[in-house]
Amino acid sequence: MSESQKRQRVVVAGAGMAGVQTAVQLREQGWQGGIRLLGAEPHHPYDRPPLSKAVLLDRAAEEPPSGPTAFDIDFTALDIDLELGRTVTALRPGESAVETDAGSVHYDRLVLATGAEPLQLPGAAGVPGVHQLRTLDDAAALRPVLAARGRIVVVGAGWIGAEFATAARERGCTVTVVEAADEPLPGALPAEVAAPMRAWYEESGAELRTGVRVVGVEPGRVLLDGGAELPADAVLVGIGARPATDWLAGSGVALGSDGSVLVDDRLRTDVPGVYAVGDCASFPSRRYGERLLVHHWDNALRAPQIVAANLIAEGHPDGAAEDLVHDPVPYFWSEQFGRFVQYAGHHAPGDDLVWRGDGEDAAWSVCWLREGVLVALLAVGRPRDLAQGRKLVQRGARVDRALLADAGLPLKRAALEG
Repeated sequence: MSESQKRQRVVVAGAGMAGVQTAVQLREQGWQGGIRLLGAEPHHPYDRPPLSKAVLLDRAAEEPPSGPTAFDIDFTALDIDLELGRTVTALRPGESAVETDAGSVHYDRLVLATGAEPLQLPGAAGVPGVHQLRTLDDAAALRPVLAARGRIVVVGAGWIGAEFATAARERGCTVTVVEAADEPLPGALPAEVAAPMRAWYEESGAELRTGVRVVGVEPGRVLLDGGAELPADAVLVGIGARPATDWLAGSGVALGSDGSVLVDDRLRTDVPGVYAVGDCASFPSRRYGERLLVHHWDNALRAPQIVAANLIAEGHPDGAAEDLVHDPVPYFWSEQFGRFVQYAGHHAPGDDLVWRGDGEDAAWSVCWLREGVLVALLAVGRPRDLAQGRKLVQRGARVDRALLADAGLPLKRAALEG
């Protein structure tokens, strides 16, 4: 590291998984300058996946739901200045400054890691009994809702909606899930793949209503298109998330139509010295030939290794540091209705769909091929399929379609030589 870099300070805006790991990776990869990590929440940085799982179902209701999720990181020992309860409000690259609700913070290099925020149901903000599930405080507010075992309406049958419905049924709540699309998980999976999941709701005792649009929420009830209404002691809105980037308006940082920060394959923005990582950033994938916005834990965990390496490599005097390309195989998982669901890769509408097993079975998988190459797979209760398939996707392996469709064979047996 050059002497000039030792005198520089990196500011990381956002203390979720992506921001925390960026700060840690900078230290582990040898950054000797200052590191300042800004987090909007007052809590010690924590992991989000347990919020829709273990935290909601924690039987020790008198205990704060923070222990199981907090990152076990000694920021002081790493010489990382952690500042909590500090919300970023604007970026002024010309002044090398980030504005916050507690004043300006100057930087030499900046990493944007502000994550994503839940989409709001129009007209529902401020209505008593309406909840979302994104933060530790959200989870804490929902625990007494589940403990009351009342009537809960979940708006949206996506990943969060399904996981929350699972938790609510386990606590004995009456649950109705309302989805505007015709099948659960719209946008994430084709209708024919999501169709078998309808039965999961019924088996759990939850009611799933698809093709139904919510037009309003009032205290104690949810209003549906056509005049029907559902009684509700509480409402959970899970209709998706959007990059938390409104604060970048007027900064000169390029944003996509989806609100994401547009970075290159090194996770650099178009503003010199400014990078972006995690749920707020979309990147060009050479593997899939399109720009990807990945709102999942695995990306927030792994991408910081890339952004830290490239930030350190930038301006390295002897060129010894090598910059790295970010082109991962996206991965995520979900636990819902007693099933472990995993997905690896990225599929498009025109890809060839291959079933391994029957969707009516307890365990099955679906694979997507593009010109004979495995590009993605979904595994329900078949973790071995996921592990083997993920490796094949990573190396861009061509597969034998007939062998792939034989659920009795190990998935790796379908790979063609070479």
